[in-house]
Amino acid sequence: MNSLRSTYKTLLPLVLVSQLFIPLSVCAQQETLPLPINEVRMFTEALDRIRMSYVEEIDDKTLLENAIRGMLAGLDPHSAYVDGSDFGALQETTTGQFGGLGVEVGRENGYIKVISPIDDTPADRAGIQAGDLIIRIDGKPLREMLPEEAAQLMRGEPGTEVTITVAREGMEPFDLSIVREVIAIASVRSRVLEPGYGYIRISQFRVNTGNELEEEIEKLYADNDGLKGMIVDLRNNPGGVLQASVNVVDTFISQGRIVYTEGRLEGKNMSFSANRKTVASDVPLVVLINNGSASASEIVAGALQDHGRAIIMGTRSFGKGSVQTVLPLDEERAIKLTTSLYFTPKGRSIQAQGIVPDIIVDDAFVTRRSRNVSQYNEADLPGRLNNANNDEEAQNEDEMAEALISAEEVLVTDYPLNEALNVLKGINAFKPAEVSNSGSFVQRDD
Repeated sequence: MNSLRSTYKTLLPLVLVSQLFIPLSVCAQQETLPLPINEVRMFTEALDRIRMSYVEEIDDKTLLENAIRGMLAGLDPHSAYVDGSDFGALQETTTGQFGGLGVEVGRENGYIKVISPIDDTPADRAGIQAGDLIIRIDGKPLREMLPEEAAQLMRGEPGTEVTITVAREGMEPFDLSIVREVIAIASVRSRVLEPGYGYIRISQFRVNTGNELEEEIEKLYADNDGLKGMIVDLRNNPGGVLQASVNVVDTFISQGRIVYTEGRLEGKNMSFSANRKTVASDVPLVVLINNGSASASEIVAGALQDHGRAIIMGTRSFGKGSVQTVLPLDEERAIKLTTSLYFTPKGRSIQAQGIVPDIIVDDAFVTRRSRNVSQYNEADLPGRLNNANNDEEAQNEDEMAEALISAEEVLVTDYPLNEALNVLKGINAFKPAEVSNSGSFVQRDD
């Protein structure tokens, strides 16, 4: 029995010293739980039969590591065993550079599912979309493969090529040959959409994302006499560093809780509140999300929604509301374990539910339609009076003729973004009437 207990302890380390996907140390000493004797006996019996009867000889180290992998894989899609290069890659994804395709993956029904491609990476330029299933890499089937193993196959020396087979809803599976590149991502970028209206794209949450966001907002202020509104685009943002999402929310609110976690590690639940200098606390704000918005993106959207600070637009987010902690087993091996769930300020769990937008806006293509020749207005009537404020023709005849005969359709490439801009314009266009001293209403002209 002592040998059974010893074997069991090799699989369940008792001292958990870890680092989350945030700069956070979690240390816990848990008392030994009673061993399920029958189940441990069954495990050792299975181990012994495999050692003796498997068609090829396999060493005990490999068997036990495979047992750990299987044990974690059976918990949830995000818990995993990491060793060697995988351990280093785990750190690269949050702080450094790596050679690969630039795609965040998870697991669904035994297949590798794309959570989202990262902006301006080989995967993004090749047309990989959130929700795609990667079923083969260089001809190797991925059925029942762990996301970490699939990610390792997609990584490699920059300049080398990898062929992935993609299954997309409504289409036959197809191959894409993609050349690996060094994935070095600027997590925040911005531009002016129209005078007074700024656009900020956050592609991932990294250690310095909060500082990058402040810099981009300062640029927007410098490029405009005054900001009338701002759009924060979190679509296809797979998440990343939790503390970075807290810093992003803190940029837009001046007080209140941002996010909190609940788990089984006693005394290790976390709560984050606004405590930094708020850079943009009063600018009208729209946040765009979609099914590729996961984890830290959902923390930002949920917090700003609960505080009434932003209008959330788009489609329901991915629904990854769990926190993974890296628990080292030794210097080269660790387990990435789901240790807690996070909640929005009002106590909403995002896990498997996601953030539901205030305004649902699906991706769409919009075209401009030429004017129907059967339609006319006052300006078309013979002998009509000219506009009292302007002696020029109200309608340019040349433009009208062109509109009638042109077959060209003007494509709006980003419908949700245009709708978000329209919402901001509507907020600024609405000026409530004021009540005069006489009790009547007067229209504000400021």
